[in-house]
Amino acid sequence: MDLKDLEVFCEVARRAGFAAASHEIGTTPAHVSKRIAVLEAQLGVRLFHRTTRRVVITEDGERAYQWARRILDDASAMSEAFSSAKKEPVGQLRIATSMRLGREHVAPILSALGKRHPRLEVWLELLDRRVDLITENFDLDIRVGDPTQPQLIAHHMLESRRVLCASPEYLKKHGDPRSVAELAEHECLLYRERDHPFGMWRLLGPGGFESVKVNGRFNSNHSDVVRGWCLDGKGICLMSDWDVAQPLRKGQLRRVLPSFHAPADIWAMTSTRSAGSAKVRVCVEFLKTQLTAGPHALDTAAGLLS
Repeated sequence: MDLKDLEVFCEVARRAGFAAASHEIGTTPAHVSKRIAVLEAQLGVRLFHRTTRRVVITEDGERAYQWARRILDDASAMSEAFSSAKKEPVGQLRIATSMRLGREHVAPILSALGKRHPRLEVWLELLDRRVDLITENFDLDIRVGDPTQPQLIAHHMLESRRVLCASPEYLKKHGDPRSVAELAEHECLLYRERDHPFGMWRLLGPGGFESVKVNGRFNSNHSDVVRGWCLDGKGICLMSDWDVAQPLRKGQLRRVLPSFHAPADIWAMTSTRSAGSAKVRVCVEFLKTQLTAGPHALDTAAGLLS
């Protein structure tokens, strides 16, 4: 039985379609269909119900999927065991992270990692949602904020915070809020980052945490858009300090309620299965070093500006 066929089968099961799986793998739907047919002939069962509109996994297919995942995981673990002994990371790294963090920081750091370890293959997905590491077969998820998930291992990368800021023009026109509660009376630029609560800001200040429900006319799931609106005087935003570092330093934005912030440390999440592999260990260590002090490090000091 060809391990590549098992990989194709698992991708079809995850994507619920031949076309989606072929797009992900980088081949044609006809090739995917042929490999599934070969696997079905070998196992003597039907793995999928096929219609013109959809592909549905069968009961036998569900059982086969569990077996296939274990076989592929064991094969990967075997490869990792020997590469770990040689101290040289080998194989594919599947990494997920958020849009701006991935594009501006994680991607160039992984490029440098690839030069250092030429036997590594990298797959990076930039997503506006939190991934399921196990079912979606990711090795790492680089997250901002709360890392609490009991079935995963959290590696702390660096301290960071979300800060409130607005343009001088907005504050001249509308005034500075004097308390967290007063934010509800202002135009607030809402940014939906992965699975964080939308429109509810929870801020840590001298007296502990305070929450406020905010709203505004301008909302987006992309930090570049929200930062642009903030610079344009459309309202107050709550964003990671490294995301607004440059405009804060240039005076294009000003801190609002500078004694308050939202904790937003950077974490690398791994499953217990992949935590011990050489490639994951090397990647986590390299990312931590580079995000803290490398050429693509996060500028977190700007969050301390008043």
